[in-house]
Amino acid sequence: MPNKTPPRRRKATAVIVLGVCLALLGGIGAWLLLGRDTTPACNGLPENDRVQSSVGRDVRPGMSCQALGKAIVKASAGDPQGRHSLAQAKALKDVLTALGSQGPGELTLDPALRRPLATALADYPQDLHAMLGGINIQDFVTKAAPTTPPWKAEDGSYHLTVLTDTLRDVLHAIAQDPHSYALLRLTETRITGQRLAAVPADAEGFGLSVPPTESARALGTLDGIADSVTRGLDTSQARAWRAAVLDALADDRASATGGLASAWLQGLRSTAEEERYESLRAQGIEMTRLWAQQRKMDEQTRQGLLAKVERSALSAYREIEP
Repeated sequence: MPNKTPPRRRKATAVIVLGVCLALLGGIGAWLLLGRDTTPACNGLPENDRVQSSVGRDVRPGMSCQALGKAIVKASAGDPQGRHSLAQAKALKDVLTALGSQGPGELTLDPALRRPLATALADYPQDLHAMLGGINIQDFVTKAAPTTPPWKAEDGSYHLTVLTDTLRDVLHAIAQDPHSYALLRLTETRITGQRLAAVPADAEGFGLSVPPTESARALGTLDGIADSVTRGLDTSQARAWRAAVLDALADDRASATGGLASAWLQGLRSTAEEERYESLRAQGIEMTRLWAQQRKMDEQTRQGLLAKVERSALSAYREIEP
């Protein structure tokens, strides 16, 4: 049947249809460009009232993320003895809490904030160890709520504690950068060495078993975070991430502190390259084994302790494993 619509009207209709199609395509294009990443600049921290108040007047809307990272490190860093004031601990807690309040699940952290946040957390090694280890941490559990201020220890230093999900989300986001992850891993390695070395020679029961199992749990949590990060990468990217972590840990400067941590790190350096990552995954067990040897622990006690340590590390890993 012939089309009786006048040519002029058909042309006008075609123009309208074309305009509608272009508008739809434009909307889809905008969604593709903007909808992929709706995270505000610097994760919205410069606009957060609590962060502005606790980190200080250097924080202001529109600042660069690099400048924000420097301000966070400066505001939260303690004295040379590792003690922190209320204001310092509160500054970092408010930053972590603000990041945790952005919703449960996988936090996307601005890349420029990864290294500064790792540096800030590394300045709280005892607190990070307690939150990761999660065995003998009553003060950390009861005072982790976002509105609860940092708590004061008998030595006058204030301590950092946040909700477990908040800490894990932030650590996962930091760990996208392998060098930042290595810094946190090295921090835990050193504090594990110190904790084990401080166990009295006559310790038994829980006094003997809690320090190594708590340390293994902390390291197992970091193992889970590492595997969670690398599962989102292709094979070559995952290999490069692991290599960067191992290179940072095998650096001569990493093992310069002496003691148990230094001995384990030197052992990691001497391990065949293709076996290093598996050696890292067994760190909690291997540091306990080395510690038991140094203490000349009897075989029955040693084997029983190593079994507990292995279970502790595996349990922590499975809590993170995607």
